[in-house]
Amino acid sequence: MLNLNLFIVLKKYYSLLLLCSVLTLLFITAVNGQTQSPITITHQPYIQGLTGTSVSVIWTTNRPAIAWVELAPDDSSHFYRVERPRFFATNYGFKNVGTVHQVNLEGLTPGTTYRYRVYSTEVLKHVGVNVDYGRTVATGVYQKAPLQFKTLGNSASTKFAVINDIHGRNEVMQTLLDQSNLPAMDFIVFNGDMANSLLSEDQMFQDFMDTAIKRFASEKPMYYARGNHETRGPFAVSYPAYFPTPTGKLYYQFRQGDAAFIVLDCGEDKPDSDMEYSGIVDMDNYRTQQAKWLAKAVEDPAFISARYKVVICHMPPFGGWHGELEILEKFVPILNKAGVQIMLSGHLHKHIIQKANNQVHFPIIVNSNNNLIQVDLNPSRGLFKVLDQQGKTVDEVLVKP
Repeated sequence: MLNLNLFIVLKKYYSLLLLCSVLTLLFITAVNGQTQSPITITHQPYIQGLTGTSVSVIWTTNRPAIAWVELAPDDSSHFYRVERPRFFATNYGFKNVGTVHQVNLEGLTPGTTYRYRVYSTEVLKHVGVNVDYGRTVATGVYQKAPLQFKTLGNSASTKFAVINDIHGRNEVMQTLLDQSNLPAMDFIVFNGDMANSLLSEDQMFQDFMDTAIKRFASEKPMYYARGNHETRGPFAVSYPAYFPTPTGKLYYQFRQGDAAFIVLDCGEDKPDSDMEYSGIVDMDNYRTQQAKWLAKAVEDPAFISARYKVVICHMPPFGGWHGELEILEKFVPILNKAGVQIMLSGHLHKHIIQKANNQVHFPIIVNSNNNLIQVDLNPSRGLFKVLDQQGKTVDEVLVKP
């Protein structure tokens, strides 16, 4: 009888244990189902590295995915009229799987408008040679116009605006864009220090990029000159993945109409050994390498033949700090020899116009952190107008072609 009672008790115990295990498994499954949110586009697409024949389209998702862009001409047809060609995010013959998506479009026609749509399909599992896919998300084209961009071309005039040293102040950025005559601009320049430092993807987008995408960057090109504050923080090493350039480096050149542009990466402002960098930077050698590239860049026929030669560099070649002196020593002699007509800078958080002198043979506009530069380069003259947040003209510089 004792053994029978013990058997009954153990049976009830194991039944209860089994029931608890099942309930625990169901609970874990339910929790996972809630935390595994469906794939979404977390940051909408924006265009980078635009030239006359190429562009990169960037966007992000919350789940790892393959990604592609569908491209259509700017005609009267609906995007759904025919199957549009697909261009995938790839490397070495593989479709990339990740959350940051970059599709490079090449072989485009200069001065041409294209319509586009981005797609991401979640990759749930990759085991052996088998891949399991989940849902697909895309930008909308149903009952709304698709996104579009226009490649650089041979336009008679070039119009653009420059802002810098925003340091995460979205309200200031919004106001300056309001004063820029944004619809008429060919492109926008971010001339460095758009954030205080780079801590994470979310922080970078919240500080300025989400605002830029909402206002213009999905359709109007934005050219970025890295500032010294974008070199700071644990996420700084990831910066190049979000801002690809035509050269694959953070210094590059492009041409729009009769204007040639060189965008330089200033690096940090203090010596590499400064305690603020914790031994993690090698900016002096980086600027030396950049100078070697610059010496070849100014010999490019597209630069030599341009009627306007504009340099964009966050830090100016004056002020007395180490990085500024490096720019003066390593970059300026090359730019002097190349016949550069003007440099646009920021960094100092105040408005300064330095006229050409014996050391620097071209004027430099140092834009403050609260103004913008509105530029109109046409066949007769180049006007660089500095505006405040109320749209009032603070200063201006005229350049002859």
